Amino acid sequence: MARRPEYLEHYFYDWEQFDVIIGGKSALDSKHFITTVDSKDKANNFLKGYGLDPNDPVSKAELFGYFQESLQFIKRYFLKEGNSDGLNLQIPNNLYLITEITDLFIMISGANKDVTKEERLWAEIVLKVMHTVIHIDKDLRSNYFNVVQTQIFDKFYKHLHRDGENKLYLGKPADKYSIEVIDFQTKSKKSRESTIIKLLHKAEHVAEELFDRVGVRIVVREKIDILNVVRFILENHICIPHNIKPSRSINTIFNLKSLKSGHYKLIKDAIRFQLSEQEFKEKLLDLIDTGRGDKNNKKNDFTSSKYQSVQFTCRQLIRFRNPFLSEFNKVRKVAKEQESELASKILNLDISLIARDIRFFYPYEVQIVDSKSHEVNTKGEASHEEYKKMQTRTAIDRLFKSLLEYHKRS
Repeated sequence: MARRPEYLEHYFYDWEQFDVIIGGKSALDSKHFITTVDSKDKANNFLKGYGLDPNDPVSKAELFGYFQESLQFIKRYFLKEGNSDGLNLQIPNNLYLITEITDLFIMISGANKDVTKEERLWAEIVLKVMHTVIHIDKDLRSNYFNVVQTQIFDKFYKHLHRDGENKLYLGKPADKYSIEVIDFQTKSKKSRESTIIKLLHKAEHVAEELFDRVGVRIVVREKIDILNVVRFILENHICIPHNIKPSRSINTIFNLKSLKSGHYKLIKDAIRFQLSEQEFKEKLLDLIDTGRGDKNNKKNDFTSSKYQSVQFTCRQLIRFRNPFLSEFNKVRKVAKEQESELASKILNLDISLIARDIRFFYPYEVQIVDSKSHEVNTKGEASHEEYKKMQTRTAIDRLFKSLLEYHKRS
């Protein structure tokens, strides 16, 4: 047998990992979520590279907490014991006996010959969920969520008014061209569980890639009002076009191409034939109904083809005023009046790196829909419950693919 040249060891590549790094593939979809980590030292080095040192007591406790949360999450959402639509499977007892996260890596590697193939696949599933939970837990922006919601929602609230009949309007009710709002909804913070499921079916698989944690839905009477709401938002600088994320814009109500050309002709006809406003609106409605929105325009595979809306994602520059500094300055004021070692240390503290204001862009979603479309959206296939079920089903298929294939072969 020919001897393998020694230099070849420098030319072996882990193509699966290359697919993730430069091939656009998600780590969740790779055949082996973790490369060969068959010893505690290798597991420790991997975790340190990840950013969590298992030898640090705090990180060690965090890791074990993520492990326990992941086991409970899998049972509650993906298995029959917690979800009637879940898989009729059980987590192997060996996983419940793990006390050191490094043992989970070794279990996946197959270095321990007493570990079965099924247990290895289960360990990989748990680690994938752990990875997702960590990304959610370490999203720095979540610390400012209340401030984010307040600053974004206030931009809308200050333009919402009620008349004497308690009807809601965008703009002052006395203004002839204010827009009646049938319903104005704000999206509360997505639950931790919902966020985990959403990330588990997304290719990006990073908490910072979620763009709908904050959002508003504006329901208006008719489709023309959708156009008028968009114009109102632009004219009042509620959303700045330059801060829109183009890839997130969705329109399944209007065919903009035909609407633009037809609208131009309609404007000329209004001037030429001196159309009344009512006549103009009727013709514009006909024009809107003739050019339906493109159903293929939806960006989310889990959204029903019956779902109709106009929605877009904008970024808002958030300003967070650090409350620590004002409180610390009060302490310094008291310290200046004291003569003690503690007072001296307080006055000598370097606070130059503590920012008075923290500013960052945060994405939020705006959805505008007419009342008829909204009624369709909230029933049957287009309902949010069906949407969530499809998300969970896809997450299950993605996570358990190898394990289910193993069961079929066994």
